[in-house]
Amino acid sequence: MKLLLLLLCLGLTLVCGHAEEASFERGNLDVDKLNGDWFSIVVASDKREKIEENGSMRVFVQHIDVLENSLGFTFRIKENGVCTEFSLVADKTAKDGEYFVEYDGENTFTILKTDYDNYVMFHLVNVNNGETFQLMELYGRTKDLSSDIKEKFAKLCVAHGITRDNIIDLTKTDRCLQARG
Repeated sequence: MKLLLLLLCLGLTLVCGHAEEASFERGNLDVDKLNGDWFSIVVASDKREKIEENGSMRVFVQHIDVLENSLGFTFRIKENGVCTEFSLVADKTAKDGEYFVEYDGENTFTILKTDYDNYVMFHLVNVNNGETFQLMELYGRTKDLSSDIKEKFAKLCVAHGITRDNIIDLTKTDRCLQARG
């Protein structure tokens, strides 16, 4: 009886773990499911000044529009204490889940993980005037996410060579939410 109970618990753990991590694998990304409203939750970079207050990459996502061969992003940025909206369109590259956009240099980004209904994690490489840096972003469908998801993101950042000191939890900052209406 104990063995049966143990096996049942193990099976439920595997099923629940799989349901939570219902993220795509390369080749089966359903980008249409990314359409809609999002919130910037955590940002990380190996060039911290880019994501600190007044940094060029300290932007707050508001919406993603899935277009034919591109993604349209609506962001807010805080400049001189004022939240300003701007939009960018990122074009799909030949690689699955990879896009290119020009903003403060040339940016190639990849969708690393998503479960579509809760979060999406991006890895971006920026090249500007011969200098390169990495940026990673965690967006959520809600204003905040669980500490488990944030920790998964932090581990992914470390795996990409970004130290924990360079990870900023944006839920503790002004993300221009009042400007969203």
